[in-house]
Amino acid sequence: SHPQLRTTTEKNRNLRKRFHMDAFIATSSIGQRVLRGAVPRTSASPPGRRFARVGLGSVHRGTRPTMVSTGSSPPMATRSSLADLRYRNTFVEELPGDPITENYTRQVEGAVYSRVQPTPVAEERQPGDGNVEEPKLVGWSKEAAELLGLAEGVEAEKETVEILAGAKVVEGMAPFAQAYGGHQFGSWAGQLGDGRAISLGQVIGRDEQKWEIQLKGAGKTPYSRFADGRAVMRSSVREFLCSEAMHHLGIPTTRALSLVSTGAGVLRDQFYNGNAKIEPGAVVCRMAPSFIRLGTFELPAARQDTDLLKQIADYTIREHYPEYASASKDPRVEDNAYSRMLRDVIRRTAAMIADWQSVGFVHGVCNTDNFSVLGLTIDYGPYGFLEDFDPSYTPNTTDLPGRRYCYGSQPSVGLWNLLQFTQALLPLMTQDTAQAALEEYSDIYKNEYTQRMQRKLGLAKWNGAEDAGLVSTLLENMKTDKLD
Repeated sequence: SHPQLRTTTEKNRNLRKRFHMDAFIATSSIGQRVLRGAVPRTSASPPGRRFARVGLGSVHRGTRPTMVSTGSSPPMATRSSLADLRYRNTFVEELPGDPITENYTRQVEGAVYSRVQPTPVAEERQPGDGNVEEPKLVGWSKEAAELLGLAEGVEAEKETVEILAGAKVVEGMAPFAQAYGGHQFGSWAGQLGDGRAISLGQVIGRDEQKWEIQLKGAGKTPYSRFADGRAVMRSSVREFLCSEAMHHLGIPTTRALSLVSTGAGVLRDQFYNGNAKIEPGAVVCRMAPSFIRLGTFELPAARQDTDLLKQIADYTIREHYPEYASASKDPRVEDNAYSRMLRDVIRRTAAMIADWQSVGFVHGVCNTDNFSVLGLTIDYGPYGFLEDFDPSYTPNTTDLPGRRYCYGSQPSVGLWNLLQFTQALLPLMTQDTAQAALEEYSDIYKNEYTQRMQRKLGLAKWNGAEDAGLVSTLLENMKTDKLD
């Protein structure tokens, strides 16, 4: 039985205190078990795996958040430097690339990537720019380094910092920028691509896990359009911290290995009011099994390049959904490999957004090019977390007029994005199969969200409509009383 929820401010305050105390007690005991190794934690957030979610929403005013340890790593041979890592660059080896090697802005057709080198900031100096300082490491994730198999202390090496600043490329790396399109704020934007992200290569890390390592802010690419390919420290710090924080909340996400100050300034108009100023430049190194996006499939589909679309789908299945590799690839077959992949992408995306909703995370830019085909939280731009419970909250100032990507709209936006992805895949499956897969989203999301709210409220079992009404009333009261 549950206490009746009342709408008075005092009753809600008491209820809030009780929930916070219960969450604190539960989190403390579970957290201690995690630190002792009694509760297994995943070392990363690879797609398709169930995660131990510990204490979601349990950091309150007056408490100090603690980074949960992932425990001891299994014994393995560590690598002394980034140059010693095991590179296996299947993306550039197995998919068609741009035949043009010059680095200038252009439309790239018939290819999934362009080979491009990071640009050291010293090469972009102009007369009168003044001195450019040496790059400096200002952030390092020991846990992310362990995933790659890097030895402790490698971050102190000069070569490591130079590589992570985009000033050096070593043997084994195969730098590239990915081509993709996307719908932005509901409208087709055509070719987009990695405008300021350059993947150094793909690595086989600990436990044979595949990782693509990518520098964000390392210079221009053929997809930079009118931008400079650089990033500022202000936004890079946010991505570095939130990537690792989301992982420790148990939410599938890209990881962050490092944050480097480039030693050069970057001109930015932070508030888009015409008052641009020089800010410190930075490069964040992020990691994921893959940075393939929904928009990676949309671009060839929009160009009616079915052969390229199929090559991308086959590669994605082969590398990231191998359980479907032996299934039929005949578009006329109802339950073929592509439809199975589609259903998995839908399931993972629904679960990811349920995670977001359960911790009050607002992505801010839920364009289709910012959604991972692996169900990972990707591209930390103007994100935010709810303070007062306000379903209309958006951290993105450019989204304020319509609030398309506000907190309360994220589940429906996820469905809309998956609709665009499904339409892109239609040449590879029957329309009935695609429609049936898409219709599964709502039930999957509802079930995933229900599980999270059941855990947050400490309910031993879920009593259907009764408990759904409890959650609905609680959230409505939180909105009315502007509770955290």
